Amino acid sequence: MSIYSEEQAKAILDKVIKLSKADQCSATLSGSEGGNVRYALNSVSTSGHVSDANLAVEVAFGKKSGTATINQFDEASLEAVVRRAEELARLAPENPEFVPAIGKQAYKASSTFNGKTAAITPAYRAQVAADCIEPSRKDKLVAAGFFSDSHDFIALANSKGNFGYQKSASMDFTCTVRTEDGKGSGWVARNLGDVSKFDAKSEIRTAIQKAKGSVDAKALEPGKYTVIMEPAATAGLISFMMFGFDARQADEGRSFLSKKGGGNKLGEKLFDERVNIYADPWDENAAVLPWDQEGLAREKTPIITKGRIEYLQYSRYWAGKQGRKAVGQPGNLIMVGGDKSTMDLVKSTKKGILVTRTWYIRMVDPQTVLLTGLTRDGTFYVENGEIRYPIKNFRFNESPAIMLNNIEEIGKPVRVGDDESPFVMMIPPMKIRDFTFTSLSDAV
Repeated sequence: MSIYSEEQAKAILDKVIKLSKADQCSATLSGSEGGNVRYALNSVSTSGHVSDANLAVEVAFGKKSGTATINQFDEASLEAVVRRAEELARLAPENPEFVPAIGKQAYKASSTFNGKTAAITPAYRAQVAADCIEPSRKDKLVAAGFFSDSHDFIALANSKGNFGYQKSASMDFTCTVRTEDGKGSGWVARNLGDVSKFDAKSEIRTAIQKAKGSVDAKALEPGKYTVIMEPAATAGLISFMMFGFDARQADEGRSFLSKKGGGNKLGEKLFDERVNIYADPWDENAAVLPWDQEGLAREKTPIITKGRIEYLQYSRYWAGKQGRKAVGQPGNLIMVGGDKSTMDLVKSTKKGILVTRTWYIRMVDPQTVLLTGLTRDGTFYVENGEIRYPIKNFRFNESPAIMLNNIEEIGKPVRVGDDESPFVMMIPPMKIRDFTFTSLSDAV
């Protein structure tokens, strides 16, 4: 059994808290049921079902803490994991930045659970694979992809009376379609909470079109170009930028939001006025848990408003030191946009480059948030509002702090998932001027 009801979860957590002899005790019980299918070379390679549950117990004696985990929940196992955590706490050195367990929180439930997504079957997963493989094979193309879904729960409690419980469900899909000679590539991905909004047949048509259209790519000279960035292409850059919104990093001079001479740039206007980003755990299209990893209640939080920095993330330790209030770290990022599609932005472009995807993004300089990475899986030259021909991929060196000052148009936000991002994101396509490509890439 991996999915526990609220009553069952609370009974286990109450036992754990009662068993502890430490100064404080916190416990988190979580579980998941899910499945996946993977396919490559137009054939299913693996399919699976994953079922697991886990209990993590953290205790503290003064400023000394210890954590132990277990996946068995009988009486003897519960006592054993508590005693192990206490043993580790007694052996641990004091933590000079220790903060006590959080007090009782007021959690407002968010719509993270969808019954249709939680009820996905192996037959449904197999049909997704077939819907991608069959049209690809028919067009003499090669499909490779992965579809996964998960139904989860999480419950947390501590010796100060805090308790929370919530269920969630989500699905992820990604597919790459290539020509048989490997010279053309198209890619699509979706991350959704509601599987009824997913249509594999529609998604694969996009990947097939890009794969066929990206054959015989021409080389353009590196340089600065106007780019139309699809939401998935932009999401990775914005996600990396958000790591610089940590208040401690900014105050200690380690962030692009640090001020020379000390302090941070909270309240300063750093971006185009059309840049508005906020977090909202209750957003119907991108709902997340109403608490963060520490159990702090999340709030609807403006992050950037009309280009101005409205928010920095204060850990509980740093908030106490700086006399600030600590709130739950955002779990989603929602960027306000308009109603135009990616192709609408293409139609309004005299000369530019359409970027499907950015990949292998890495930080070059955290103090300017300069990033490097590659374009992939469909990069095209645009002229007079039309896609003219495919071009070879580029390596880019660009800062999202600069990128968000060079906006020409913003389209309609869509939900984007990113394996390297801690956020669920709603990101629009954007037209950006003077985007910096530094060299050509042999990636397809």
